[in-house]
Amino acid sequence: MNRIIIAIVAVLLMATSASSADKIAYVDLPKATNLSNAGVKVKQEIDERAKTSQIKINSKQDELLKLSRELANGGLSDNERAQKRRDYQQIEIDVRRSIHAAQEALRNDYAVASEQIRNELIKSVQTIGKKGGYNMIITKDKGEVIYSDGSLDLTDELIKEYDISKK
Repeated sequence: MNRIIIAIVAVLLMATSASSADKIAYVDLPKATNLSNAGVKVKQEIDERAKTSQIKINSKQDELLKLSRELANGGLSDNERAQKRRDYQQIEIDVRRSIHAAQEALRNDYAVASEQIRNELIKSVQTIGKKGGYNMIITKDKGEVIYSDGSLDLTDELIKEYDISKK
């Protein structure tokens, strides 16, 4: 869908442009975000944090396994068995919460870092657009205009046409 929008915008701009020297380009921001030095570093940091979280979760799962074995073996009084079951259930709840919390924190941190990198990339795109003499640069993934020199802006003409059509 986005590629269709990009193609339509590009065709319309080329068709309506008075100059054949217009320069329109696109950038793949997700790719740039992931493959830039900052993006690679963020991914490595998130992966390291995920490993650390997994080690903590594995430790709790080992504790669950130990309790499970103790419950399976006989020789416990009814009170001891009931206490071990309560302990098991509590640790199981803690493991689930820890997994969910860790996943949510990692997702959130990755989203925040990626958005920051994306915003910095857009600034770089604007610099490239100005230096390279581009009229417009759009994103490949969303079809957003992230740089325009203003020469292709039809907003004022649109307003006039719309206002005339409403009279």
